[in-house]
Amino acid sequence: MNHGDEKITSFDRQMMQRCLELAKRAEGKTSPNPMVGAVIVKEGQIIGEGFHPAAGQPHAEVFALREAGEKAQGATIYVSLEPCNHFGRTPPCSEAVIASKVAKVLVGMIDPNPLVGGAGIEKIKKAGIEVIVGIEEEACRKLNEGFIQRILHKKPFGILKYAMTLDGKIATTTGHSRWVTSRSARDYVHQLRAKCDGVIVGGNTIRLDNPYLTTHGIADHNPVRIIMSRKLDLPTDCHVWNINEAKTLVFTENNDNLEVKKALLNWGVEIIELEKLTPVKVMENLYDKGLAKVLWECGGNLAAKAIQEGAVQKIMAFIAPKIVGGKNALSPVSNLGIENMENALQLSDISFYSLDSDFVIEGYLAIDN
Repeated sequence: MNHGDEKITSFDRQMMQRCLELAKRAEGKTSPNPMVGAVIVKEGQIIGEGFHPAAGQPHAEVFALREAGEKAQGATIYVSLEPCNHFGRTPPCSEAVIASKVAKVLVGMIDPNPLVGGAGIEKIKKAGIEVIVGIEEEACRKLNEGFIQRILHKKPFGILKYAMTLDGKIATTTGHSRWVTSRSARDYVHQLRAKCDGVIVGGNTIRLDNPYLTTHGIADHNPVRIIMSRKLDLPTDCHVWNINEAKTLVFTENNDNLEVKKALLNWGVEIIELEKLTPVKVMENLYDKGLAKVLWECGGNLAAKAIQEGAVQKIMAFIAPKIVGGKNALSPVSNLGIENMENALQLSDISFYSLDSDFVIEGYLAIDN
């Protein structure tokens, strides 16, 4: 498919960036659908805008076309993801685009599903409308990395996030961990949670830290709080059992801890019992529930298992300029069975930035999905 790079102007890139800005307004709210933004331009002026607000709601193009009305005829529409070409909960957007009689369609990226990718574009082209694909494509792909992971690998996109000291510790020798990083870094994590569909921890995190696992009012969207506990040996006076603010889901193995089970069910906590509790099984269940992006905020043992089972695609390490020392102080990732440095897991596409006195390194794991 011709990406038409020679025809793409700085104004086109600017309009696609506007599409991405619009799409981001629904971060954390569209799964299992992608985030999409659309902008309609005529004679250098924006005459219609829209974004997909949630699954089951109209798509971005529909909102933008509604706002533009009859002015859309002969105009240019920018959309961050290829207009859909199938009947789902809503009619195909490719037909709405054709019916509007726009003169040109500029697309950020084609549909990642190899079974349908390109079909919407072909249909629009056959109607005699010019189409250019691949404007700000990398940014479009990054925005929807959770959606792409779901489509291509049938599981959610996993981000392992941890905060550690300069000497690689997530807690002191006594297990005390409040707080490793600054307020700015913690606020940033709350914003990160708002962009995710779920946040996963193990039983130890619940027992030691009693976290809320919410966005702490920074955003109106809270992810589903997901706890993995094989024996369900959890205290009953935890913040996460209050489901008024956010939904809580507990994964456990078939066990006879009936007292805790009964209490949790009475509070409205959902419990899923698995034959064997593993990160890969949890991710399969979360895929079935429509989740696209999950944040692993767990301790070192569960983090290592999640990495080994391919449940983590991205690492976000928050590093504080502190040293606590201690031979037995906990590290963010436990034993991966790596004995030689040349076998160390390498990150790619790395970003590096600061938040007050802390630093963040993020990158993608170059391992099999």
